[in-house]
Amino acid sequence: MAIKPVLKEELENSLKIQKKYEEELNKLPKGSLIKKKIKDHEYYYLVLRELGKVRFVYKGKKIDPKIIKQYNEAKQLRAKYRNLLSKVKKQIKFLRSSLRGKEPI
Repeated sequence: MAIKPVLKEELENSLKIQKKYEEELNKLPKGSLIKKKIKDHEYYYLVLRELGKVRFVYKGKKIDPKIIKQYNEAKQLRAKYRNLLSKVKKQIKFLRSSLRGKEPI
């Protein structure tokens, strides 16, 4: 039938999209910038996960607003790409299971 080639093509496209999303996630700066208030002083830390552990890296008392904006944008983009990546992985799983069926489609 004509539907299997369409499903195969859609699977190929979904795999390309998945790779693109993963590349975009890797381009983003690692971690998240947070501000801690300790004894009436504000300090900035970069929070990241290394080898399964959360690590705080001290960045200073004052940080350039451009850097803060960059990390906030990266945080939003990371959430967006993770959501899209989750959806495309579900689609890939569905397409693979549809193509694996024993009866002709």
